[in-house]
Amino acid sequence: MKIVFLDAATLGKSDISAFKEFGEVISYDLTKKEDVLKNIADASVIVVNKVIINEEIMQNAKNLKLILVSATGTNNIDLQAAKRLNISVKNVAGYSTNSVVQHTFALLFSFLNHITYYNDFTKNKKWCDSNIFCDFSRRTSDLNGKNYGIIGLGNIGKKVASIASCFGANVFYTSLSGQNNNSDYKQVSLEYLLKNSDIISIHSPLNEKSKNLITKKEFDLMKDESIILNLGRGMIINEADLAKAIDNKNIKAGLDVLEYEPMDKNNPLFNIKNKENLIITPHIAWASIQSVDRLIAMMVENLKEFLKEQ
Repeated sequence: MKIVFLDAATLGKSDISAFKEFGEVISYDLTKKEDVLKNIADASVIVVNKVIINEEIMQNAKNLKLILVSATGTNNIDLQAAKRLNISVKNVAGYSTNSVVQHTFALLFSFLNHITYYNDFTKNKKWCDSNIFCDFSRRTSDLNGKNYGIIGLGNIGKKVASIASCFGANVFYTSLSGQNNNSDYKQVSLEYLLKNSDIISIHSPLNEKSKNLITKKEFDLMKDESIILNLGRGMIINEADLAKAIDNKNIKAGLDVLEYEPMDKNNPLFNIKNKENLIITPHIAWASIQSVDRLIAMMVENLKEFLKEQ
């Protein structure tokens, strides 16, 4: 069996040696569109994250029997074609819940406690010039008592809700699919959530209901100085409208996902005036060491499961 990793760089150079138990392993850091067929010409198994695998590729990869997706989403695979061609597709789910939840609160507390501001404050020796032992140029704020609205109450959203509740936040949520009914928390409309939340946390997948969900109309409903966190998908928030809301309503935004990744150099978020009100991380919420190790282990199990089915 020949196993080919087409974009192993997306695994952060983690150890993939466990796959050698099953056959020859070939690993490419990245694969250009025009090189996909050449790289998987005689592969039985391919491992992909962002590489697009369409019907033409599958038809010409004569030995291909299994596609292991090193992610939860399978939107880069033509699933119908794979079914017609009797090619199995196996993804992974739930491997990064703890990592994403932790990153959600890292972004939130950076705002509530003005971490970035005070880090710069001390390193620029401003504290050295103070007449008292602490500084009040920025006031920190408790999560306790704040209204915490969650968009998307899947596994990640539920864990965020649980932790926010432990801090004393008033948690409510909206379910775009209508399928996540949870009696532990109050379910509200999106409009209610936007109007009443001090903090809005997005943990929804990207689909026809969530795409471009938060635009100028929605930002106009939000409280001035509220915080919005997007740990779902970039296209859920309209970035041009967000840029205006940050400057016009003093809204704070913590983003780990953007419409285009890597980030476009012409993104309007680069031009905001209130730069303290924006924190962007480069899609790393999922990628703790433990999460990636868990992801690889789950892909190995998917391969074992496939072999048992043969």
